[in-house]
Amino acid sequence: MVSVLVRPRLRVAAPVIASVGALALLLTGCGGGAGGGSATQSSKEFTYLTNVENTTIRSELETLSKDQCKAENDKAPLKVDTVPQTGLDQKLQLLAGQNALPVQFAAGNAPALTQDLDKSGNVLDFEKALGDLGISDAILPGAASTIKALYGGKLNVLPYQYNVEGVWYNKKLFSDNGIQEPKTWDQFVAAGAKLKAAGVQPLSASGKQGWPLTRLVSGYLFSDLGPDALKKVADGQAKLTDPEYVKAAQAVADLGSKGYFGDGVGSIDYDTAVNQFLTGKAGMFYMGSWVLSNFNDKTKNQIGEENIGFLPFPKVSGGTGIDNQYAANVGLPMTFNAKKYDANASAWLKCIATNYGSSALKDKASISGFKVNTPVESLDPLVKSTQETVNNTQQSVLWFEALFSTKATTTSQTNAAGLVTGSVSPQKFMELVQADLATK
Repeated sequence: MVSVLVRPRLRVAAPVIASVGALALLLTGCGGGAGGGSATQSSKEFTYLTNVENTTIRSELETLSKDQCKAENDKAPLKVDTVPQTGLDQKLQLLAGQNALPVQFAAGNAPALTQDLDKSGNVLDFEKALGDLGISDAILPGAASTIKALYGGKLNVLPYQYNVEGVWYNKKLFSDNGIQEPKTWDQFVAAGAKLKAAGVQPLSASGKQGWPLTRLVSGYLFSDLGPDALKKVADGQAKLTDPEYVKAAQAVADLGSKGYFGDGVGSIDYDTAVNQFLTGKAGMFYMGSWVLSNFNDKTKNQIGEENIGFLPFPKVSGGTGIDNQYAANVGLPMTFNAKKYDANASAWLKCIATNYGSSALKDKASISGFKVNTPVESLDPLVKSTQETVNNTQQSVLWFEALFSTKATTTSQTNAAGLVTGSVSPQKFMELVQADLATK
């Protein structure tokens, strides 16, 4: 697990992998249709269903409807409907069973749900649709890579949000202690040792949420074993209990045994972890770019935005991971209904894909996975540098629980604090999660 949804703590950054077995039965009578085909219903309105918590996307679409997309809105007016995120999947299943999904809708909390909707002809093939519109490059390569990794190789959703993850660090603390930006895991560990010797907590992390710690495990795995390390586990080609996988859990456990996370990490929540970094109590903080909203809050940021740096996950020596590796997610993504994809919906898609990236960046300082076609001036330095990172990212990786079942996700995140405090051994941690992987 950014507007409200995917910039959130656990709630956002890691999608919940839910059971969708019943959906296949529900959709049996929904008809076929391959994403990208002709519409069977007229889209006289540009209907849009989203989660009520996410105000950024719908607000920006309303702005576009009055400006760059006014012509499209005149032909098919934007009509927004909302549902609490907790009820989103159930609502989508109900509408799909009634063949009543809107033109655009939030794709659901689980990639598996979108894949089932795709099989029943309810999801547009954006690779084909954007190609037909002559704007195949509208989605940034890194965002497309993330989407395809989540959705079985298909470009089934739009990246209205795009978050990269890495290590944020306190430049002044690094300078004061003679620390260079760590590029390797060994340098990362050594930087922590210097900070700790200077009386500074090396790393801030929320053990209460758990996922900020398991992100370090997956980062190590991707750097050491390659971008497909966890896909192999999901596909049954490898197990978390294999020695090379336990090695990653051990590396993160070692950070805990060295005291790098400070005292009481298991009771530290997301806001407290952010505060530790922004008050100078911790020198490094692994987190996604949704945290920029906290960094830009001058009432909370006591170290100064100019003293915050960002770097990719440090490389494991001898590992097969990609250079400048960033874990990434696309928030709670949105998709189009292939059955209602007509000329009006196509026009809206072209306008959104062409304008949203620049508009959201200018109006909300919100980073998306759309190409920024119009330069945006006067951005905060961190937002600007993060946008440049997003623009230059060609391939991304996922996060530890991205392909896990709900049960395995819960097991992983509730035992993460124990992994770094020593109450759960690396071997046991991986055994617990592996045992629950097959359980939805």
